[in-house]
This record gives sequence, C-alpha cells and structure tokens, in this order.
Amino acid sequence: MGDDRKVSAGPDDARRGGSQTPAASGGQVVAAMDCGTNSTRLLVFDPLRGTLAREMRITRLGEGVDATGRLDRQAISRTVAVLEAYRISMDQLGVSRGRLVATSAVRDALNAGEFIEAARDATGLVPEVLTGAEEGTLSFLGATRSLPPRQAISLADDDSGDQARGPVEASPGQEPAGPAMELVVDIGGGSTELVVGVPGGSGAAPGGTVLAAVSMDVGCVRIAERYLRHDPPLSTELAAARSAIARELSAAFERVPDLAEPARRDPGGRMIGLAGTVSTLASIAQRLDGYDRRRIHHYLLGASQVSSWTERLAAMDSTGRLAQPGMVKGREDVIVGGLLVLESVMDAFGRSSCLVSEDDILDGLAASLL
Repeated sequence: MGDDRKVSAGPDDARRGGSQTPAASGGQVVAAMDCGTNSTRLLVFDPLRGTLAREMRITRLGEGVDATGRLDRQAISRTVAVLEAYRISMDQLGVSRGRLVATSAVRDALNAGEFIEAARDATGLVPEVLTGAEEGTLSFLGATRSLPPRQAISLADDDSGDQARGPVEASPGQEPAGPAMELVVDIGGGSTELVVGVPGGSGAAPGGTVLAAVSMDVGCVRIAERYLRHDPPLSTELAAARSAIARELSAAFERVPDLAEPARRDPGGRMIGLAGTVSTLASIAQRLDGYDRRRIHHYLLGASQVSSWTERLAAMDSTGRLAQPGMVKGREDVIVGGLLVLESVMDAFGRSSCLVSEDDILDGLAASLL
C-alpha cells in the first residue's frame, strides 16, 4: 500500500565518501522505528558515519481506528510485514541497539496488545506506546538538533506560480533576545503534537529544553476519515473539519498556557513542521520527480503558499491529487486533512512561514540511544 521510500545514505555519509560496510564502523550502530497511524519508518544511524538507512512505507496502521476503536487485522499484517523487512535491514547493517515506538493509532486501539505482540515477534524489540507528550518531546529533540541559523524570508515564485519562501541571511538585530525559542509541529495521521522549547546549544541542556508539549487528536487520517467523506470534500465538510481543529487548538491553549509563549516572546519566530503532510507539500510546491531529501529538508513554506495549495488540492479528487508532480502515493486521500491542520496551526500562532524538517522523532529516538 502506498509509497516505499528508501534512503541508503544521508548527507553525513555523502560528506564522508558514501556508505561503508558495518565492519568499518568503530561506533555503536543504533536503529529507531516509528509505527504511526499512516506510515511505518526506520532510521539506522552510526555516530561515526551518520545515517546508514532511512526508510518509509505507508501502511495505514490506523485505518478505521477513529470509527471502530480497534486496529484492523489487515492493517496489522501490513505493518508487521514492513517491520520484518526492517529487521533484516537492521541485521545487515550491524545494529546493536534499537527502539520501536507506536503512537496515536496504537494509543487509541482497544486491541493494541495484538499489535504489540506481533511487532515484538517481528523485530525482537519491545514496542513502546508513547504518550502524546513523550512523542512531542522526542520529535522536538530530533527536529532541533541541527537547525540552520534564524533566517529572514524573501519571496520568490515557485514552479507553480505561487509565492514561495526562500531563505536569506538574517540581518543584525533580527534575532530574538535571549535563547531562541522554537515551535515544533508534528502532524501525524491520528494526532498532532505542538512543542515549545529551546534547542540544545542555545543556553539550554545538551538535548534542549522542552517548555510545553501537548498532543491534539487531529491528524491527516483522523480528519479525513471523520469529516472529509466526499472526494473531493464538500465545502460543508471542510468547514466542519476547520471548526473541529479550531476547538482542539483552543483546548490545547487552555490546558497548556505556555504554548502561547513563542507568540509573546518572539512574534515573528520560527515554526518547524514535521511529518508527511509538510514534506509532501514541499515536494509538490517544487514539483519534484521523486523524493529528494536535500530539496525538502529545511525548505521554507509561506502561509499564502499553504493556503493556496490547500484550496487547490481540496478542489481535486484523489486521482487528481495523485497526478500532481511531487505527490507521494498513499497520501493523496489524506493530505487535505493534514493541510487543514497545518493552515490552522500557522494561523493560531500567527506564523507567516513553516520550516520543513525531515529530522524528526526518529532522530530523537536515535539520539536517546547514544
């Protein structure tokens, strides 16, 4: 089902002359696996050689969970088959330690134990069902470990004719006073995590300091399944989805008032977006022919660009969306739900842009093993 994405060597490896055999490493090779609502992903990392493998397959583990409260047997089988393949890759790359986590779909499922047992048998690792706060904290750790300097924003036309945001060097005086506070938004299939904190190396702890984290029960799959019943969705369905997201955001600010701190301290500050919705939009905006991490990672999306593509994709059916250059197969039926979340979060925090990060919870998990 869906897209199979495989990256055998990351930017760190390219600088070191490419991939090597496991025996060439004097470090400890670690692996991180994330079983999300929509995708199942693997990162294999060596502290000496960098990224050895980064893979993603859309398995839709959370299909139907919002309606039934249970994981579908076929969805479990799809996901476990991918985990078995990942285990083979881990063994071939000489992995010595690993973590396997599950998030929103498994958190919500009454039969979570069935999946946990099958995942343990497939990988030899004991799956951890993360709370929303744990998920957000690990995502923040991964996304903020290697951020570029704070940047001003210049406007340029992207390939579709929309206004795209391009980074330029920040001028003196544009940086916020004191440690830079970052807002990380992880839009998953079943939930969205909002995390505010100070990255490591900014006067904080080595791994950074999380000041506030909250998980909302809105994600691309949940919104699509619950509200966007027609293809393309009706205007009334889009309005109902936006209202539901707004309610979740309002409740999040009430539960965790410190979420509003970035807007108070750094009103023009940076928002970092993670996961498939934002990376796919970055790919579509650039009309990429296949996945290109170098073009997607730290690409800057403007608010007007997000709104324009949300409106455009919502007017298409799934077949039309899949035909768009840069669309990832397996996301065409849920990306509108994810973009509605992204658009709403940017508006709620008053952010004019979103920095796309391909470093995420997997990188946070790998860091926790080193």
